[in-house]
Amino acid sequence: MSVAARPLAATIEIAAPAEAVWAVVSDVRRTGEWSPECRKVLARGPVSEGSRIVGLNRRGLIVWPTTAKVVRCEPGKAIAWRVTENGTTWSYELEPSATGTRLTERREASAGVTRLSATFTAALLGGNDEHSDELEQGMRAGLATIKQIVEARQPGHAGTW
Repeated sequence: MSVAARPLAATIEIAAPAEAVWAVVSDVRRTGEWSPECRKVLARGPVSEGSRIVGLNRRGLIVWPTTAKVVRCEPGKAIAWRVTENGTTWSYELEPSATGTRLTERREASAGVTRLSATFTAALLGGNDEHSDELEQGMRAGLATIKQIVEARQPGHAGTW
């Protein structure tokens, strides 16, 4: 049985080509650099569709692992993974824009979240609506950090490589 969960999304414009943005977001092991909740991602070998990944999450003193399977991996366009424990799908989608690349992060739960996940969130993370608000704020903050990382590496920027 599942519990309804609203979809979450945040978008940002990045002054860089999609290849530069893709190089950052497709390296899921770097997620801890920008995510306020997912502190580390473990993956064996190159990540592609079908890959299994483990996320280590933390909020305050509460720490929990998640497992996921990459369900979409289109270089330069999109990467998505489905979390086993709660049934949500997280994704990054890239599309060309007038200023470079539009990056959108989403959390979708078309079938809702698992009852276990809803109970865990209600008991330890402040409730499902409150946690969704927090996740959405974290998505915006994470995208801003990704923007800084990518744009700092663009030619002509003070932090070029």
